[in-house]
Amino acid sequence: MADFTSLGLSDWLILQCKQMGISKPTPVQENCIPAILEGRDCMGCAKTGSGKTAAFVLPVLQKLSEDPYGIFCLVLTPTRELAYQIAEQFRALGKPLGVRDTIIVGGMDMVKQGLDLSKKPHIVVATPGRLADHIRSCNTFSMSKMKFLIMDEADRLLEQGTDFGKDLETILSVVPSKRQTLLFSATLTDTLQELKSIAMNKPFFWESKSEVRTVVELDQRYILTPEKVKDAYLVHLIQKFQDEHDDWSLIIFTNTCKNCQILTMMLREFKFPTISLHSMMKQKQRFANLAKFKSNVFKILIATDVASRGLDIPRVQVVINHNTPGLPKTYIHRVGRTARAGRSGMSITLVTQYDIHLVNAIEEQIQTKLKAHPVEEKEVLKILTQVNVTRRKCEIKLESSDFDEKKEINKRKQMILEGKDPDVEQKRKAELMKIKTQNKKFKDKIQQTIQQKQEKSGQKKAQSSAKTKKEAS
Repeated sequence: MADFTSLGLSDWLILQCKQMGISKPTPVQENCIPAILEGRDCMGCAKTGSGKTAAFVLPVLQKLSEDPYGIFCLVLTPTRELAYQIAEQFRALGKPLGVRDTIIVGGMDMVKQGLDLSKKPHIVVATPGRLADHIRSCNTFSMSKMKFLIMDEADRLLEQGTDFGKDLETILSVVPSKRQTLLFSATLTDTLQELKSIAMNKPFFWESKSEVRTVVELDQRYILTPEKVKDAYLVHLIQKFQDEHDDWSLIIFTNTCKNCQILTMMLREFKFPTISLHSMMKQKQRFANLAKFKSNVFKILIATDVASRGLDIPRVQVVINHNTPGLPKTYIHRVGRTARAGRSGMSITLVTQYDIHLVNAIEEQIQTKLKAHPVEEKEVLKILTQVNVTRRKCEIKLESSDFDEKKEINKRKQMILEGKDPDVEQKRKAELMKIKTQNKKFKDKIQQTIQQKQEKSGQKKAQSSAKTKKEAS
């Protein structure tokens, strides 16, 4: 296996890696770093926890040390938490260089961010929405001399039908066409395949050779459970892990902000040290909660998919999917929060009778069969009533707070920021719903008419057949 010296990295960077406990390059680093140092565009696709961030941070820092100026590099990422994590890596590995970075994400003071950008930091790490807002609203900074554009979790950023499309257009209109573009992700989607085929600059492309899309150290399991018993299984699982391994950290993924909040309240009622992370929380609270979980103050983190991408929390022993993810790539990113950097880990997915087809799709994608996790069903049934009553209490408590109202206010704020009129949008949606309902009624009527005609035709055929038989006899 190659070492960092053979990849063409400078001695000061290799020393910095050693001080951070990084002694040997991972396959994605070994393959992508030389190509980036040569000045080529690069697309890297490797499993979660395989060192993708360092694969672009190290060559960027080397190039920056040769010709330091700001703004030298822009990193775009889909989540705010990931933006902070990437900036941390630049800071830690670029310490001898005195790297100046700034983080441009939503939920934080926009005026302060504008001032930070005007100071020309070397590295800008941003979510597309907030950076696009700055580009549209002020002209105190320029990206015209930028050397690197990096998209981390590129498949998510470039996905069709996401909110990132218009913001990326705004950003790409101000960055130079003569630049190095680096795309990294754990899942290769059709969008990235398309980019690979139409890329102008003959980019270097590297994908992890392994058939299996998840790491071998990950023990992947499932529990088949009726929908109404799911929460009792969850409480039983957590209790068992806490009894047997009181130092273990767990991440529980669920599908909505509301469900995330209810599960957090419910598990606290059972005296589990639980904290939550979802997009309805204020940004400062999100960072505070993440810090508390990383530092082991709280052992259980309940999160939506806002935490499923890229977050490196070294010691997470178990990931539990409270809902079976609808897309295999969402599953891959979620379970990638454990078994990182060569450590072992376990994932357990709670599968209801409605989710079997989703599990089949996941197994096909990851090229691995999930194993059944042994559960003492008698123990689950003992706590079933208590869990259901507790959940209902938490739902009532949340409904009496203004949680749904806050969600509506946040939606309206977002629309205003995007230059839309919330009331006009609401009317437009209502009109669309009306048209959809009318279309459905029309389709149903046509279907009904066809069915009636088929039935009449069938009856006539039956009568004709009976008449023929009678005449024949």
